[in-house]
Amino acid sequence: MSKLLAIAALLLAGTAHADSVDLLRDFAQNVKSGRAAFTQTVTSVDGAKKKDSSGQFEFVRPNRFRFTYSKPFEQQIVADGQKVWLYDVDLNQVTVRPMTQAIGATPAALLAGSALDKEFELKALPASDGLEWVQAAPRVKDGPIQSLRVGFKGSVLAALEIVDGFGQRSMLRFTALEQNVKLADETFRFTPPKGADVIQQ
Repeated sequence: MSKLLAIAALLLAGTAHADSVDLLRDFAQNVKSGRAAFTQTVTSVDGAKKKDSSGQFEFVRPNRFRFTYSKPFEQQIVADGQKVWLYDVDLNQVTVRPMTQAIGATPAALLAGSALDKEFELKALPASDGLEWVQAAPRVKDGPIQSLRVGFKGSVLAALEIVDGFGQRSMLRFTALEQNVKLADETFRFTPPKGADVIQQ
């Protein structure tokens, strides 16, 4: 009897894990726009140093998004579907990249892109911290991202963990997520401020 129960438990666990991949696919397919507050903690490779920041995230599929960091330093990352603009307020410096070079298998592609299965290999992970987790491994190796994990609370996006090519870990936690909201086109347009140093990459 215990053997049957163990098999049943394994089958049920497999079903639950498969659902976490479905949650990500549903999010990618059905959530066309959204906005949320976020906190981000970046941990060094040895785990000794941590850096915290916070701000607002907005997106409209496909490939339009805005990260506005408010603490500890003001910074904006804006994608208009053609280019990605990174604006450092303190330095008054803007870095511009073509969307095709900048997005690829990145967190932005995962959250706001339109080619989820093309860019990532998806695998369900055990639940932890009260969240259902999905691993998204970039199909293109040797890129800037080593691995990504996406966490859902119920069907709501709650967390994103990024490990970069150097082993540095970033954890973003989302709160007050609003899905399929109307966002103005101007949200995803960026005009360099007067006097800003603009670097084309």
